[in-house]
Amino acid sequence: MNIRDTFTLWGPTSLAVLLTASLLSPAYAQPVDEQADSQAQEQQTQEQSAEASQEQAQEVSIDAVDSAVQVADQDELPRGHFRLPEKGDVIGERYTVVVEDPKQTLIDIARRHNIGYEEIRMANPDVSLWVPGVGTEVVIPAQYILPPAPREGVVVNLSELRLYYYPANKPGIVETYPVSVGREEFATPVGITRTTVKVKDPAWAPPASMRREAAERGEPAPSIVPPGPQNPLGEHAILLAMPSYLIHGTNRPDGVGMRVSRGCIRMYPEDIKSLYERLPSGTQVNLMDAPFKAGWAADGTLFVQSFPQLEENVGDFEPLLNALQRVTDLTEDNIEIDSEQIERAVAAPDGQFIALYGPQAPEPEPEPVELFEEVELSVTPSTEKDA
Repeated sequence: MNIRDTFTLWGPTSLAVLLTASLLSPAYAQPVDEQADSQAQEQQTQEQSAEASQEQAQEVSIDAVDSAVQVADQDELPRGHFRLPEKGDVIGERYTVVVEDPKQTLIDIARRHNIGYEEIRMANPDVSLWVPGVGTEVVIPAQYILPPAPREGVVVNLSELRLYYYPANKPGIVETYPVSVGREEFATPVGITRTTVKVKDPAWAPPASMRREAAERGEPAPSIVPPGPQNPLGEHAILLAMPSYLIHGTNRPDGVGMRVSRGCIRMYPEDIKSLYERLPSGTQVNLMDAPFKAGWAADGTLFVQSFPQLEENVGDFEPLLNALQRVTDLTEDNIEIDSEQIERAVAAPDGQFIALYGPQAPEPEPEPVELFEEVELSVTPSTEKDA
């Protein structure tokens, strides 16, 4: 794999990306007024007893509601949040939904379910992208093998077009969101970097190359695009300590989950807003390219996933050898794996889960059995009498 060096200095292009932060005053919770310590006059003994009993009943009721809320919070995680498995590497689940709105596109469904463009397309190859049709069953591939990288900070798997975040203050949680990365001529680099400055409502300065291209088309680009609906950075931007690269929103969310950017990491507006509010500056960001993933599910099934390889990161990388080595590293000598399944996954990278071993793996086909043994036939020579 072609690993590029990590950059730690700001380059001229990143300085050209003008980011106007809105300096908002921090919001603080208002203090709650303290209640009076006692009543002005004490009532009779019977009234006091009745009041105490009523207050005690109210406390029990409030405690019961709080407990119910806590249980609900544990059962329902926010969008993109998953509990890390106690054993294994698989999170989420694959499920289906039925189209009910005739105006709904496959892209609309993908965004609602935290899925990107390529993910929804590969999972539903026979469904129309723009008119799936009422009653059509759509597969939501919301099951993921965690990428082969340390589970810390932000991990972006470029071939998978997906970002993973392991919040340090929630060690049992991982978040994952679809992203767009750089197209081939503007490939997102591979390497370790970190987040630096976070900017709300950024302004954007189109790079010189883009301005030249626009001028050639007879559509001169503005020198500065202010915050607003025409700004391709969206409403939130997180700068990286790698010249010219950011994690940001977009004014064209239909392209999330594709290779369409000039190297930056694009997210759905609702996802970058959520991440922006919680991602500390200085967080490590691992930009990696793992087109083949393998991992164990909690029930002991070994799954693999394969995604289209990014051509710019091929180099001397051998996809099949890498896949075989990855599976070998996860298995013991006494586990038999069908290498042909791995070969097929690498040859047809569609992101689908393939069970190689364990409870969910298909039963191996029985070897053919010969029904008849070779029999020696004796031939009696014919004679003239027989004739």
